[in-house]
Amino acid sequence: MIRAFALLLMLAAPALAEESIVAGLSQNRVSITAGFTGEEIMIYGAIRRQAPPPDGPPMQVIVTVEGPSSPLVVRKKERHGGIWVNAESVAIDSAPSFYAVASTVPLSEALSEIDNLRHRITIPRAIRAVGISGEAKDAPAFVEALLRLREAEGNYRLSEGAVSLAEATLFRTDVALPSNLVEGDYRVRLFITRGGRVVDWQEQVIPVRKAGLERAIFAMSREKPFAYGLLSVSLAIMAGWFASTVFRLLRA
Repeated sequence: MIRAFALLLMLAAPALAEESIVAGLSQNRVSITAGFTGEEIMIYGAIRRQAPPPDGPPMQVIVTVEGPSSPLVVRKKERHGGIWVNAESVAIDSAPSFYAVASTVPLSEALSEIDNLRHRITIPRAIRAVGISGEAKDAPAFVEALLRLREAEGNYRLSEGAVSLAEATLFRTDVALPSNLVEGDYRVRLFITRGGRVVDWQEQVIPVRKAGLERAIFAMSREKPFAYGLLSVSLAIMAGWFASTVFRLLRA
C-alpha cells in the first residue's frame, strides 16, 4: 500500500526539466544621476542538466533586455505648398522604450516562428500593434518606420553572435544601456533553445531610477507642481540676470 502511494506521488509530481537556466547579473539596479552616460550590464549563467545533453541540434542561448513600454502615435509627414504637415497616423498599442536582443547564433537558426510568437522575443514581436490595418493605407510601414528610428537612436539593438557559450554550458553577454534611459523596470529574459524550440526561460528585473538632485526635482514636479513651477521661474530669472550681468561686464 505504501509503495503504491509513493508511486502515485512520483507520477503526480511535475517532471524536472532536463535542461534549465541558472543566471545572474553584474548589478541589480541602475541609478540615473546628472553625470549618467549609460551603463553596461553583464549577463552570465550556466545550463543545469539532470542528464547528459541529448543528441540532435546544439543548445543556443538568447538574451533580451526590455525597457518600459507605452502607447504612441506614429505620424507620416507630407509636403503641401512648401510646408511639411502631418498626414496619416497610426496608433501603436505598446512599444518598449528600449529593447536589445543578443544570441549565440542568428535568430533564424536559434528560434522558430511559433516560439517567437509565443514568447515575443524578436524586436518586431515586442511591439503590439493590433488592428492598425484600418488606420492607414500602408499601416505596417509605420511600424517599420518606428523600428528604423529607434534602431538609429540606439534604443533597439540586435546582436546576433554576441552571447558566448562555452562547453555548451557556460554563457555570457554584455548589454549596453544608453544614456537616455526611461525610468522604470527593465526586464531581462534568458532563453535556451534546441532546434528552434524554447527549452527553458527565466526572467529578472533591473530597476532604473533617478537619484540625487534629479530624483528630488522629478518628485517635486509630480508631488508639488506649484512649488516646482515657482522654482523653475526663479531659476529662469536668476539665469537671465546672471547672463545679462556677464554680458555687461564683457562690453565694459
